[in-house]
Amino acid sequence: MPTNQFPPMSRRAFLTTTAASATFVVLHPFSAKASAGTAHLRIMETTDLHVHIFPYDYYSDREIDTVGLARTAAHIADIRSEATNAILVDNGDFLQGNPMGDYIAYERGMKDGDMHPVITAMNAVGFDASTLGNHEFNYGLDFLMKSLAGANFPVVSANVVLEEGASPTGDKTLVKPYVILDRMITDGAGETHPIKVGIIGFVPPQIMNWDRRHLEGNVTARDIVATAEAYVPQMREEGADIILALSHSGIGSADRTDGMENASVPLAQLDGIDALVTGHSHLVFPSPSYADFAAVDADAGTIHDKPAVMGGFWGSHLGVIDLMLERDGNAWRVLGHEATTRPISKRNEDRSVTALVESDPDVLAAVATDHEETLAYVRRAVGKTDAPLHSYFALVADDPSVQIVSIAQKWYVGEMLKGTEYAGLPVLSAAAPFKAGGRGGPEYFTDVPAGDVAIKNVADLYLYPNTVRAVKVSGAELRDWLERSAGMFNQVNAGEADQVLLNPEFPSYNFDVIDGVSYEIDLSQPSKFAPKGELADAGASRIKNLTFDGAPVTDDMEFVIATNNYRASGGGSFPGAKGDTIILEAPDTNRDVIVRYIVEQGTISPKADSNWRFAPLPGTSVLFDTGPAAAGYVDDLDGLTIEPAGDGPDGFARFRIQL
Repeated sequence: MPTNQFPPMSRRAFLTTTAASATFVVLHPFSAKASAGTAHLRIMETTDLHVHIFPYDYYSDREIDTVGLARTAAHIADIRSEATNAILVDNGDFLQGNPMGDYIAYERGMKDGDMHPVITAMNAVGFDASTLGNHEFNYGLDFLMKSLAGANFPVVSANVVLEEGASPTGDKTLVKPYVILDRMITDGAGETHPIKVGIIGFVPPQIMNWDRRHLEGNVTARDIVATAEAYVPQMREEGADIILALSHSGIGSADRTDGMENASVPLAQLDGIDALVTGHSHLVFPSPSYADFAAVDADAGTIHDKPAVMGGFWGSHLGVIDLMLERDGNAWRVLGHEATTRPISKRNEDRSVTALVESDPDVLAAVATDHEETLAYVRRAVGKTDAPLHSYFALVADDPSVQIVSIAQKWYVGEMLKGTEYAGLPVLSAAAPFKAGGRGGPEYFTDVPAGDVAIKNVADLYLYPNTVRAVKVSGAELRDWLERSAGMFNQVNAGEADQVLLNPEFPSYNFDVIDGVSYEIDLSQPSKFAPKGELADAGASRIKNLTFDGAPVTDDMEFVIATNNYRASGGGSFPGAKGDTIILEAPDTNRDVIVRYIVEQGTISPKADSNWRFAPLPGTSVLFDTGPAAAGYVDDLDGLTIEPAGDGPDGFARFRIQL
């Protein structure tokens, strides 16, 4: 196929689909309406693939129907067979995120000329362009650039800079800031015309905090909107007929501020950008999730009246933007637009999942060897546990899956601080449950039975390739750290029954449990901090009876907290963890530390020590949704009065907790 033409409907695809059903290939209304001088262009998006190629959960070591680029590829093939003109882009976060990514980074490595399996799969699908996500930097710049070298498509990012100029257009960027694709487009009368499609990409500037050890001194990151303001006019001057922004940035506030992480709304407001693909948030757009956002139409799929999509995560959805274009002299302009998404699976009323597409065999074949090598890697045993490790109740009680992470971090940091000026300070440990349902669904929990612990289990306990950090905090900062975590919970009214416990806007990875101190959380009090970490009520206090070694913690006491590079560098906006309190930057990942601890112990006993609990509120109950498999562990909970309360939404099980 010529690289300067949109993929046409192939004869083979047409014959296959029409043999199965004479009405399978349905023209979009834009295609039906297109005439001489007007054309229908379909833009397809994947985002946040996180190395999910096979429909396989490496943590539970089983096939699943809810993830995988091989499944999304079926939608892509269908659209290419339906549409006269189509383009496919990826919106970043493709290089890290599951054990296959870790296997390549830590076990096999990337030498010059090696092919990364996710790049191999993307080549097989036939992407036209991609941008960088924040997780592309997790393994370092050398690994990133060697991985990108195998891509048969351009990878763009305008705001990651090797050498800054006087303005963004004078920068030397890590990869190309944008590309202008020269294509031939077919109009409704069957005539072909040239079109120039400009594609520019952006990543949250917070990468400079999140991956400081890899990036500091090597690159800088500019503000997303300011960078776009500089480059978009230049792209127009170079002849771009339409401009598509690949925004690896969520849909957030409409109010522009410098250095925004979720900048897609102000970005959409800029003149010259015709459409956006978004991501980073692991959500779907258009969807009711964004119903109340300013400048956003969650039904029509527009931001500032421009079409936008967010195609879920891990290949769960394909985002599709349909543009009706009109030829105006020698240029093109947008007459109309529509934004939709196509899921690869659906959840049924009985909690089961039905696949909506089958895997593309060519994509599976392209990475079959990497898949088998990853399976061997994750099945390798490193020790034993004499008790189950699960996270079903990690948000409502001290939990064994969080406890083992804290124990390992505390052990490691204590060893690293020996002989230093900090050796005499008490070492605490902060850990959060990464797999705790939420947007991941009712199966998205850690569940490791007693017995062998393999690498896949450790990766399940700790999803991200973070590295260990230690920070020095005061007693006041420790208390506020816990207050920030306690924003996970809604405020409840004492004496009322069956109130909803969890705030759905608060991600579980920001619910830090700090081991080494004891405390209670009073749910009758308002939260001191809002879900994103901003101060909400300076006088509020949910943390009660905070003690260390049986004595009250005072504001002037000093502690060391073992944590990770993301948290220590400001991730989540926690008091005492803004990047300026770091006393130890360890070379080892938190996962490696957990593996090392298990290997040294041989057999671990990860029983939770119940160092935190909800403060008693007689006559008060709350409702908590978790995975259905949690029912098998209810009897193991200490210090929590809990009972089944029927079915929750979307396949979750509901429990009632008496406070």
